[in-house]
Amino acid sequence: MLLLALDTATPAVTVALHDGTDVIASSSQVDARRHGELLLPAVDRVLAEAGLRLDAVTGVVAGIGPGPYTGLRVGLMTADTFGLALGVPVHGVCTLDGLAYAADLEGPFVVATDARRKEVYWARYADSRTRLTDPAVDRPADIAERVAGLPAVGAGALLYPDTFPKAHEPEHVSAAALACLAAEKLAAGEELPAPRPLYLRRPDAQVPKNYKVVTPK
Repeated sequence: MLLLALDTATPAVTVALHDGTDVIASSSQVDARRHGELLLPAVDRVLAEAGLRLDAVTGVVAGIGPGPYTGLRVGLMTADTFGLALGVPVHGVCTLDGLAYAADLEGPFVVATDARRKEVYWARYADSRTRLTDPAVDRPADIAERVAGLPAVGAGALLYPDTFPKAHEPEHVSAAALACLAAEKLAAGEELPAPRPLYLRRPDAQVPKNYKVVTPK
């Protein structure tokens, strides 16, 4: 097994290789505006670090969000392209699940990432491998009672200490954590989600309501 994992659902552009036993190479760069520019060089970098070619990959793992439309689709379209070109399966993993796995906390906790617009993408977890709720997007103040007293991880939690007073790192997801979680689930015979995006809301860029269509005479 050689899994190529990548995620662009958060400001982190993150890539990793997993050989079925452990992560053998990884790269993470935080830049919310350069996902498309940084992703492929990061893939080249981890392959070079591992001394492998792309055609050695036997499966692709992609973070499916939730995340902003533009950044998220960069990773998912790249993963789909690799899957088609190599003829290998493409597996989805919830980005919040990757953060929960990396946090390695015992007992209930919350994962929250920055959804912009003064909102967070979030979910509750029983432990680092067990999600209790579907991913959602809300204003922190609106979920304060539901997350009260719980530890929290992720950039969203760190941004809103009034709602998440027990917030700590990791701030962003790592492809290394996604790869480890995916490899563990696949080895156990679990089926992973399809690599389809969890947007949870409409993209920021939309066609104006009063847009006038101009047709040639």
